[in-house]
Amino acid sequence: MEDLRKADARYPIGKFDRSKAPVSAEERKRLIDSIAELPERLHSAVAGLNGKQLDTPYREGGWMVRQVVHHLADSHMNAYARFKLGLTEDTPPVQTFDEAAWAELADSRVTPIDVSLALVDSLHARWVVLLRSVKPDDWERKVNHPDAGPMSLNLMLSLYAWHGAHHVAQINTLRARNQW
Repeated sequence: MEDLRKADARYPIGKFDRSKAPVSAEERKRLIDSIAELPERLHSAVAGLNGKQLDTPYREGGWMVRQVVHHLADSHMNAYARFKLGLTEDTPPVQTFDEAAWAELADSRVTPIDVSLALVDSLHARWVVLLRSVKPDDWERKVNHPDAGPMSLNLMLSLYAWHGAHHVAQINTLRARNQW
């Protein structure tokens, strides 16, 4: 608990490292398991929080906990679609989205978090089935991200496992800091 109170509020588990793409089947399994476990970790992170707590930014100038939960649903829906495109097309371009603008829309600011928690539950159930079905050679298939350039499915797996853990840690760090 003490480590969470001292963690960098913006990057409590550190920034994503693009060099950490998995290179073995064991590493991929561990990352897929992390994606599979995200819904449960997210539910635990927000369990028992009241409306005022959900509307508290995880750091000064940051999103409210509510927005973080909705952002995870938004981002991981995009990730799921990117994986499907990468598996069915040759280096397809993928669409970006303005995360900050999406977080300011009404559905991210006022919708009860149960809506996105249910979405994350269902989305991850399907996504994990897809990830566990990827053939070894297909992990090197790529999508073309307008900002990041070509990205392998391997790299995206690492990115989205980190992404879920990153946002859950932001919520848990806030809870530890405020002793919720």
